[in-house]
Amino acid sequence: MSRIKELFERKKARVLNVYCTAGYPHLNSTLEVLQALQTNGADLIELGMPYSDPLADGPVIQASSAQALANGMTISKLFDQLKDFRKEISAPVVLMGYLNPLLQYGFEHFCAKAGEVGIDGLIIPDVPMYEFEKEYKAVINKHGLDFIFLVTPETSEERIKQLDAFSSGFLYAVSSSSITGSDKNFSPVEVYLERLKNMRLNNPILVGFGIKDKHTFDIACKYTNGAIIGSAYIKELEGPTDINTTTKEFLQKVLG
Repeated sequence: MSRIKELFERKKARVLNVYCTAGYPHLNSTLEVLQALQTNGADLIELGMPYSDPLADGPVIQASSAQALANGMTISKLFDQLKDFRKEISAPVVLMGYLNPLLQYGFEHFCAKAGEVGIDGLIIPDVPMYEFEKEYKAVINKHGLDFIFLVTPETSEERIKQLDAFSSGFLYAVSSSSITGSDKNFSPVEVYLERLKNMRLNNPILVGFGIKDKHTFDIACKYTNGAIIGSAYIKELEGPTDINTTTKEFLQKVLG
């Protein structure tokens, strides 16, 4: 059983997935951040691979990505950092990134390395469902990786069911069609999340975009298996900070 599946078998509600950017705030911060997240209550970790043109990301994550690139982070350096990370990190870890850098690195080589170091799954927002089925699915499966698709409030029920069928691990429910980190009135989101809940999909559902505190985490968990926090955590890492203390204080506020 995969680590992600085992997590959702063991914990069906209030699953907390936290996003962090590889190589941020410093080039060699990656493992320290992963350790701090695991120690202080994150159930699952979404590790972002910095990219110069992150279309779905808001200004906070874009800035962290730019800083990580300026720090010298690359996919090759990331895999070097992750070489032995499973000696200390037992939580499921998924890599989030965009297709172009992975193609430049070599897609099969990338999947092979990800599987080799112990990564559990991939989130690649700009891979269309058709291309996934025809070109990438077999390679991803070959290397034992889950693949997580995103759905939005504008996604039709038919397409949601198709994306659910292709996804493994969990389904990423974007709370709105805006970018990450956006402040929003969460009331309309509840209608959408209730609709997803009533569809009785195959995969667990985690909600992302706009989840930033206990209030929004609690709302998301009312309808789904849990939520994803990104920009709010990245903000906490800005400037001089003790990573473990900062992470502990932030997650305590979210989890109550």
